[in-house]
This record gives sequence, structure tokens and C-alpha cells, in this order.
Amino acid sequence: MDKIIKTLSNDGYFRAYALDATQTVAEAQTRHKTWPSSTVALGRTLIAAQMLGANQKGDDTITVRVQSNGAITMMIAVADTRGNVKGYIKEPNVDYKRGSTGEVLVGDVVGQGWFSVVKDMGLKTPYTGQTPLISGEIGEDLAYYLTTSEQTPSAIGLNVLLNEDETVKVAGGFLVQVMPDAPDAEIAALEARIQAMPAISNLLRSHDHSKAILDAIYGQDQYKILEESALAFHCDCSRERFSDGIKSLGKTEIESLITENHGAEIICQFCETVYDFSENNLKDLIKNDE
Repeated sequence: MDKIIKTLSNDGYFRAYALDATQTVAEAQTRHKTWPSSTVALGRTLIAAQMLGANQKGDDTITVRVQSNGAITMMIAVADTRGNVKGYIKEPNVDYKRGSTGEVLVGDVVGQGWFSVVKDMGLKTPYTGQTPLISGEIGEDLAYYLTTSEQTPSAIGLNVLLNEDETVKVAGGFLVQVMPDAPDAEIAALEARIQAMPAISNLLRSHDHSKAILDAIYGQDQYKILEESALAFHCDCSRERFSDGIKSLGKTEIESLITENHGAEIICQFCETVYDFSENNLKDLIKNDE
């Protein structure tokens, strides 16, 4: 089961989250039939959204949108405060950038563009923040967004590693944030530990990578676990929701679907679930709306 572990240093100066999102990313790969570069890029975006969702409360939702000029032109991930996330990638069949170790490289296939975050907190107008992509690696772009747009200095590491058959081996990461009253000396010590940490790819290869990540972040400092909760790929689409969407087209458009297409097929872009509406289904929608 995927999970997020939320922690706080005993002195209250830092908080850190460690995430295991392996099943989440594997589910996204299966649903969207992504090739390796697309799998890793979308997976990192899903993890980024889960990190942001973990910082929200109540029924808030977070939408992360990556728009760029690279081979992967757009990715969207939507997360809630309960660990659920869904995602979409415009170009699922990208695979051509690897490092010398065979690890999938993301920055070059993402390219230049924008990292946008929309927070729906139930208010009349959602909060929207946007920063330029500084690397296309997603983790660095999220850290830059948090520091620049939300004035919250953060250290982030995230990645998706693949098996030889290109299925998801492990996916996860960490988020570290400085609390407002942290002394400069403590911040400097944390920064030194973050700089000295093994690469996130190596940490994810550990037997218990969540513990390995937290041990590397805190070093000899003591910390407490505040919460451990589940993460999952979950789409909230439904036949009822798409029925309402069809009804909003109006009677004339629905009648056109009946006469010209003899029905309608709708595919959810976030989870690829197919909803078929027969002629009779469409006729019922017209009747029920009269």
C-alpha cells in the first residue's frame, strides 16, 4: 500500500514528508499505457501533487499543471487532502532520453514552460500560482514554485525507477520545509545534510526507502511521526457526472448525437474509463430534462 509519513523535528524547526507512491504511478502507467519517459514524467507530477495535497486541509483540491515546449507538452495531476490523485499526460508515448546508467531523464523531454498550481479551497475564486520551469525535472520545479510563489523554502526529491521490462519498480520522494522560527544555525545544518544526502534514486532503492529518506534528512536529530496515511491513484469520475455533462449540451445537440452517431462514447482523460451511452440512454436524458 502506498503511504505518506508526516514528521516534525523534536525542536519544531522542520517538517518532512516521505512518500511511497509506487502503486499510484504503476496504476497511472497501466491506465494511460505510457512509455518510459512519459511514465516517469507523469509519475513525478503525480507525486508532486500528492505532496501539495498533504499540505492542505478539509476538502481542498490541488491541481498541478506542467505546460512546456518539449516532447511532453502537458501534464495535469489533481490531488485531494486524503492522498488520492489522478493524472493526465497529453503525450503518453515518449521514450528517448536515458542517462549512462539507463535511468530515464525527464528535463529534456519536458523542456521549457510553466509550472502552475491551482488550489480549490471552496472559495468563489481558486488560488492560482505559476512559475517558470527551471529544469523540467519536476522536483526542482516544485521546490522553486514553493520558494518563489508561496515563500516557503523547501527541499524536494522525487523520482520513478523502472524495471528492465519498463514497468514501475519504485516511486516516491520527500518534502522538507523550514518552520518560521527556525534559527539560522539550524537551517544551515539542515542544508548541509540535504546537500550530503545520497541521490533520491539511491535512497529509493533501499529496502525501506521511507525510513532511509527520513534518516538522511534528520541525521542525528530526533523527530516524531505525526501521521502515516494511505496514498492512491483514484479518479472521481462517474457515469452520473458525464450524464450531466451531456445534458448540459442541450436537447438539439443530444438529438444530433442520436441521429448522426447513434449514441455517444466518453473517455475520462484522467483514468481512461470508457462510458457508453446508447441511443436509448440519450433519449432518456432528454426526457428526464424536460
